Amino acid sequence: MKIILASGSPRRRELLEREGVDFEVVVSPAEEIHDRELGMRGLCEENAFLKARAVADHFPEAVVIGADTLVFLDGEPLGKPKSMEHAREMLGSLSGRVHEVCTGVCVIIPRGETRRLSCVTGVRFRKLPEEVIDEYLSVTSPLDKAGGYGIQDHGEMIVEGIEGAYDNVMGLPVGAVMEVLEGIGLRKMRD
Repeated sequence: MKIILASGSPRRRELLEREGVDFEVVVSPAEEIHDRELGMRGLCEENAFLKARAVADHFPEAVVIGADTLVFLDGEPLGKPKSMEHAREMLGSLSGRVHEVCTGVCVIIPRGETRRLSCVTGVRFRKLPEEVIDEYLSVTSPLDKAGGYGIQDHGEMIVEGIEGAYDNVMGLPVGAVMEVLEGIGLRKMRD
């Protein structure tokens, strides 16, 4: 059975490849919603569903995986920064604090059934002087990352510790996704 990742994220692709999953990428055209009333998990799961559904409509015979990751500070979602200055502001607001990273996942299987899940990881940032933020921004590309950072991209510069799944902060809670795939009868297809 064909598996499709409905995301252009190189991080999600890398995580699935590490698990030996045989899949192809079809970037979802879905527009994300920003309804705070859905709550952290509900918002991420709904966006993951919208992304997966938009692709599954064109590939009804495939298993489609959609995902959405957001950073939440004091219960408020931080999306992707609109500019480098916005990224600088986001990192400054995260400095010295604990925030949550939530990834919602939706797996749509050919019979039209959906499996939704979400994972939350606590991330504690170091106290970040302006020069550290400037240095971090000079060695990374923050504009395509929720909260303006990627833990896998020089995360040691800014992250003091995490409580939960590292791969979730990268954008895909792989263990939980593999459980869903195995639960619908799919196994690793290559080593």
